[in-house]
Amino acid sequence: MAQPDRPSTARMIDHWLGGRHHHPVDVAAAAAFEAAYGPCAAIFRSLRDFLGRTVRAVAAEGVDGFLVFGAGVPTRGNVHEVAPDATVLYTDVDPETVRLGRRLLAGSDRVGYGYGDAADLGTVDPAQLHRFVPGWGRRPVGVVFLGLAAFLDDDTLARTLDELYAATAPGSWLAIDFDSEELAGHPEALAMMGPEFRMRAPDRFAPLLGRWRPSDDGIVPVARWRPVGEPEPVPDAFYGALASRSAD
Repeated sequence: MAQPDRPSTARMIDHWLGGRHHHPVDVAAAAAFEAAYGPCAAIFRSLRDFLGRTVRAVAAEGVDGFLVFGAGVPTRGNVHEVAPDATVLYTDVDPETVRLGRRLLAGSDRVGYGYGDAADLGTVDPAQLHRFVPGWGRRPVGVVFLGLAAFLDDDTLARTLDELYAATAPGSWLAIDFDSEELAGHPEALAMMGPEFRMRAPDRFAPLLGRWRPSDDGIVPVARWRPVGEPEPVPDAFYGALASRSAD
């Protein structure tokens, strides 16, 4: 298999999480970002741990179907690994990541991987959606929306979350994160994120959720969302929440 000539954010995160599904170009890009900002592995482990805690919390509510946007590499504590009894549809916009995900999940009858643009629910294959998230629109599901808000402007993000709210059944849950202004003091690292990257102050997070209602935990740094023991001492780069869809 030919080595890719461009780094992938999904594979860089796999590298930071200690995974095996990355290439030298990804390791080099990760090292360049660390040189501009600082160690990233602990921050992304903290975000992945947040994913695990939110998914377990949703599963504890009796939800057994998940739709994941911006899924990245489906290993290292991703959704189907922390909720093994659930069915899961992973989606991503990067064709290489989708191909890798399909290869890693080949043979599974409970977990699928397909193309899906978080800002356009219509891009998700309906056949895959109803196969791997049975009861979509009729029974509660979990929607995972991590690593995406920073790449959508306020209007697009608010519209997208409202469309997801309308498409899901009452009792559904949304796991979401927001990028804080952590990179403001690291201009070289901020430049590497590209022009679409948006930092937000914490007081801007809640209004963007629209009709979704955060749990009593609120929107907090991910390491402090229902931590097991003492929260990890990592920078507050990501804030997260688990929000519910009520009956209309």
